[in-house]
Amino acid sequence: MTVAEHAPAAAIAPRWLGRVGYAETFEAMKLFTLERQPETPDALWMCEHAPVFTQGIAGKQDHILNPGDIPVVQTDRGGQVTFHGPGQVVGYPLIDLRRAGYYVKEYVYRIEESVLRTLAHFGVTGHRVAGAPGIYVRLDDPFSHAALTGPLPAGDPFRGLGKIAALGIKVSRHATYHGVALNARMDLEPFSRINPCGYAGLQTVDLSTIGIQTTWEDAARVLSQKLTTYLAP
Repeated sequence: MTVAEHAPAAAIAPRWLGRVGYAETFEAMKLFTLERQPETPDALWMCEHAPVFTQGIAGKQDHILNPGDIPVVQTDRGGQVTFHGPGQVVGYPLIDLRRAGYYVKEYVYRIEESVLRTLAHFGVTGHRVAGAPGIYVRLDDPFSHAALTGPLPAGDPFRGLGKIAALGIKVSRHATYHGVALNARMDLEPFSRINPCGYAGLQTVDLSTIGIQTTWEDAARVLSQKLTTYLAP
C-alpha cells in the first residue's frame, strides 16, 4: 500500500491505561510504532505515572539537580528533563501523520491547542511561549483573558508565568509517540529537583495550585476529548 493508498483516518478512541509505570509504557509505545502498518488505526493512550524523571534525547545531565529516590529514565523524545507523577494527566497520541495530512509543526500546534481548550473549559487562560513548547499560565491571574504582549525579558522569558503542561514528542516513519502532560492535582515538589524542560528557575503549577478544584478523571476526560477533536484530520 502506497502513501496515496492509505486508508482514511478513523476517529481516535482513547484507551485508558490507569496508573502505569513509565518504562513499560515507553517500550509499548515504541513497539506499537515499530509494528504499525499503513492501515493500523491511530490511538490515544491516557494515563498517569508513578513518580519518574524523564530525560529527552539531547537532555543535559546538569539539568537534573537532585533526583533523590525518584528514578531517571532516558528516552528518545525531544526536549530536556521533566517529571511525571500521580495527579498528572498524560496523553500519548499515536498518529500516522501522512494519513492525518499535516506535518510535525502543525501536530505540535494541535496538541497545544488541545491543552489551551482544556484549560478554557476550567476557566483558565493558557499561553504559548515562542521557542518553549508547552503551555503556561499567568501566576498573578490565571483567569485573565489578556494576551501576552511586548518582548519577553531576555534574561527571564518566563517572568510572571508558570508551566502547567509539558510537551515532548518523537516521530518515526511519520508516526508519532510520546505526547503531552497536564498537571492537574499533584505533588509539585519534585519539579524543584530539576531545571524543568531545561530552564533554571521555571516555576511549575497545576490546576489545584491556581484554584481549580477538579479530579484527575475530569481533567483527563476533557483533555482526551480535546485531543481527539483537534488531532482529527
